[in-house]
Amino acid sequence: MNQDAQRLWLTALKQYFCVLLLGNLVWEFVQLPLYTLWDEGPWKRVVFAAVHCTGGDLLIGGSALMIGLLFVADGRWPHASFGRVAIVAGVGGLAYTVFSEWLNTEIRGSWAYSTWMPVLPVIGTGLAPFLQWIIVPWVAFWWVRPRSGPTDKVRTPMPSS
Repeated sequence: MNQDAQRLWLTALKQYFCVLLLGNLVWEFVQLPLYTLWDEGPWKRVVFAAVHCTGGDLLIGGSALMIGLLFVADGRWPHASFGRVAIVAGVGGLAYTVFSEWLNTEIRGSWAYSTWMPVLPVIGTGLAPFLQWIIVPWVAFWWVRPRSGPTDKVRTPMPSS
């Protein structure tokens, strides 16, 4: 891999994680009133929970991205296989979130939704975390998308006559 390709990977990863960090941090603070912690704990505990959850969001998003890169990317990413990686990472992050929300609200009781949290029928996941894992990764991938350069299409020269 040449130096330009290495810089593209590194730049894309840095931008992805910066957007993921900022987006999830804002989202975690905005959705706090939808959890019972908002009314139960002192403000320091509430702030700690939001920052702690943002760290978890980075781990989820990073793991989902890594799975996408390992299974569907090639050495030309982000200029090639970008959409496939984004889909795998997005679906992976969303699937883990649905599982984690179920595990922590229904089984472990680690956190609970307030009466303000809309809950999705059948799966019981809160609408806010569900939308978080659709919107924030989508924005992160939109931010790092290739704007010019190589594409997935292979260009073949026109035959000369």
